Amino acid sequence: MSHSPPDPAAAAESSTRVFVDHRELLFSIVYSMLGSVADTEDVLQETWLAWDARGRESGGEPVVNPRAYLVRVAVNRALARQASVSRRREEYVGPWLPEPLATAPNPGDGDAGDGDAADGVVRAESVSMALLVVLETLSPLERAVFVLHEVFGYSHPETAAALGRSASAVRQLAHRAREHVHARRPRFRTDPRVRRQVTERFIAAVTGGDVQALIQVLAPDVTLWADGGGKARAAGSRPVRGRDRIARLIVGDAVRRPIPDLTVRYRYVNGDPSALLLSGDTLYAVVVLDLTADGTQVSGIYTVTNPDKLSRLG
Repeated sequence: MSHSPPDPAAAAESSTRVFVDHRELLFSIVYSMLGSVADTEDVLQETWLAWDARGRESGGEPVVNPRAYLVRVAVNRALARQASVSRRREEYVGPWLPEPLATAPNPGDGDAGDGDAADGVVRAESVSMALLVVLETLSPLERAVFVLHEVFGYSHPETAAALGRSASAVRQLAHRAREHVHARRPRFRTDPRVRRQVTERFIAAVTGGDVQALIQVLAPDVTLWADGGGKARAAGSRPVRGRDRIARLIVGDAVRRPIPDLTVRYRYVNGDPSALLLSGDTLYAVVVLDLTADGTQVSGIYTVTNPDKLSRLG
């Protein structure tokens, strides 16, 4: 009994379908490792080319677990790209923040906001802007382990297989990364409706020039990160700390140099309700707030005005 040869077109279609089915997961993992949409897209393109080439191999063994294979390729391509990403950040003007990413509301948030129109690339797996900033202080390998194990729930053996490391080495990396991150970013989740309300109060105080109202919404040890990349105005070349100093700095700047034809939209960014400030039809800034554990005050302010990082949100 003879067997007909496999149909190349059908095989290519199946290979494409498998990659597309896993693309959102791959994007989420790589973005969490790199914090850059452009670099993430490049890594995914490299991953697709490797996957496509693997599918075209004649006589090759089929991939038993496509998900594990694709994650392994994507994570290792992201690690290989980390050196060039780090070099760019060393030359960056002012504080560096991850590229803001429009997201849909996380399941169960109960607040759709404007998220229905968002890209929805990262959903429940997304990490917040605040956590991404902390992850920047880890080594690339520690960050990869933390992202796979703590954010996406991979077991130590699965993480070890993806990284080509022993399970014991991964456990040590995971422990160090977890201790480091949790010391700087305790685990808690603020109700998105509370976050939206606090964000609206913050924006109202800033645009109204009300220093006292802004001081009331800020925690005493609040920190401001302002990423202009040397291409847009930003509050200093380093993070600014302290409630009174930040309140007067922000309000003073808003009064001296108001944004022309200002409008504010609220949208989910990196999984959290955030404010988009527009000058006419042009996106001028994204403001993401981190709140205290009780959700009553702002502990971190992340503003991105670098136009290169806002192009995908416009």
